[in-house]
Amino acid sequence: MLGFDRWHLLTGLAAILCMVGIVSLALIYFFPAPLSTISMAVGFKGGSYGFIAEHYKEILARHHVKLELRNTAGGVEHFELLQDQKSGVSAAMVQGGFSDSEHSPGLLSLGRINYQIFCVFYGATEVLNDLTELKGKRIAVGPVGTAARVVAEKVLRISGISSENSALLPFTGQAAANALNDGKIDATILGLSSDAPILQTLLRDSRVRLMSVTDAEALTRFFPFLVRLILPRGAIDYEKKIPASDIVLFATTNAVLVRNDLHPALISLLAQALVETHNTPGLFQRTDEFPLLADPEFSIAPAALDFYKNGPSFLNKYLPFWVVPHVLRLLAALLAGGAIVYPLFSFAPKLYRWFLQDRMRKLYRRLRIVEDASQTPLTAPQVVTLQTELENIDRAARILPQRHSDLFFILEHHITLTRTQLASRLVEVRRQITKVV
Repeated sequence: MLGFDRWHLLTGLAAILCMVGIVSLALIYFFPAPLSTISMAVGFKGGSYGFIAEHYKEILARHHVKLELRNTAGGVEHFELLQDQKSGVSAAMVQGGFSDSEHSPGLLSLGRINYQIFCVFYGATEVLNDLTELKGKRIAVGPVGTAARVVAEKVLRISGISSENSALLPFTGQAAANALNDGKIDATILGLSSDAPILQTLLRDSRVRLMSVTDAEALTRFFPFLVRLILPRGAIDYEKKIPASDIVLFATTNAVLVRNDLHPALISLLAQALVETHNTPGLFQRTDEFPLLADPEFSIAPAALDFYKNGPSFLNKYLPFWVVPHVLRLLAALLAGGAIVYPLFSFAPKLYRWFLQDRMRKLYRRLRIVEDASQTPLTAPQVVTLQTELENIDRAARILPQRHSDLFFILEHHITLTRTQLASRLVEVRRQITKVV
């Protein structure tokens, strides 16, 4: 029918399948489905990072995404894992002041999530008013390679304190507090979250004092990742007025970093978890202060920035998280198909008419052969053969579309004339045969 045979159909089917395959691969490349599991480095077991990440885990689970928490030694290890393609870690909680995009390329920030305050505790038997007064003392600054120690050493260095003129010891946390009370160290610099239990304990301990770093504002000029905070009088215990006066502190802000190849949909989902977890007020922060959209060390991920400014996308508001990539692929396929098909609608009538005329030309060529043959001397069987061919041409013409078009009527007119002519020739040939007999 219409000149198509089984070979044409198979060829057309193969072409369609190839086209579908190419389009599918293109859609998978441009709209890859996000993974259903994210691995996040959260520091040592039982730490504040892990406690916060548990909230993230619950929020992501609502969207059928699993958050795996990887316990580490913190600091250096977090950046090593993020930059190692084979580690499987695609996100990490880090402390400001440890690294930046120049030293750790390929990482993006989801924003700053809370304060990491630095508290300088020392023995209550003396009064210290400046970091420079720690020179020559035994100072606990945390284990080598941790982010807290890196920041502490930077601050001590500009205060004229180093391992050459002072003892910088690896104690941290409760071990540092015990060493301070036991007289094994003279001071400790602890990087703590505002709700850390040890902070509450040490502020109520009469054997230690918390230094008010009055020049903290100057530190922020040297180190843009630092901020100046005030612990107000009575903020820990209003009745007992703990602390007894305002205390100036310096702090960094913690951040969530991701690899720059993490799927944008997962970045948006993590940004949603950050908003839900960190928008509450605290000892140093107000409602909706965090997450901060500015990061002095790393660029904010575009997908996270878009979420913070505009909220979830239209599709994410009304569809499950895992369905959205498939809908995006479908929309892309429809748009691409529309861009291809629409121009064809204007070209299709011309193509259709050309196809019809081409079929008519072929039939005319066959008809002309019959007409030319009918003008030559013929035997009765030859005339019958020409009539058979003519009927084949007539049947081929009648299955064509637009049987009421001018092209069709002109062809039918010529076929009728030729049919009449052949009938006359057949009668003539048979009459001649009869005369001979």
